[in-house]
Formats: sequence, structure tokens, C-alpha cells
Amino acid sequence: MREKEKARLAEIIEKVNALFEGELSDDDKLVYVNHALKGKLLESDILVQQASNNTKEQFSNSPDFANELMNAIMDALSAHTTMSKQALDSEKVCGGLKDILLGPARLYEALREQARP
Repeated sequence: MREKEKARLAEIIEKVNALFEGELSDDDKLVYVNHALKGKLLESDILVQQASNNTKEQFSNSPDFANELMNAIMDALSAHTTMSKQALDSEKVCGGLKDILLGPARLYEALREQARP
């Protein structure tokens, strides 16, 4: 990973650490900001239009941005809660997640990579 990218991710982690309490891993924080929230916000046609027509400062003060961020936070809560609840309530779903993690997600291989000196 390039140094610039590492620095950007470290900055995200540092800033999220200042916001949240509790036992959250750095990966939890990055996934939440970079995927759950940013991914949802990138889907907003309103925000795409406003970002292309305004300065960053004007954009940051947009009521639409504040509204879309709140919607993204609620969607992330809903999606993760729904998925986690289904996994906890169903052996089939939990088993399917296990198969995905060991198959296409390559968890086993990633764990073995981390164990290498």
C-alpha cells in the first residue's frame, strides 16, 4: 500500500477513535466510514450534483449533505443489525457466512498470511 494511502487510513482511524467509544477494531472503523457510509453517500445523485457545482466548503454546509449522511447512518444501522440478527437466529445463515468466509472471502488464507514472520 502506498504511503499516502496508509496515511489517509491512519487519519480516518485517528479521527474515528476520537468519536466512538467501546471495543472497535481499526477495520470496523474503516469499513464503517469507507464502505457503509461513503458507499451509500456515493449513490446519492443529489450529492454528486452538489459536489460538482459547489466548493468543498459550500458542499460541507449543505442541508442535503447533512440529511443524506443521516440517511446513510440509519441505513448502515439497519443493514448491519438485520444481517447480524439473521445470522444469530439461523444456523443456515451462519453456516452460509462460514462458507463464504472460507471460500471467496479467503479468510483462512488471510489468517495464514498474518501468521508468517
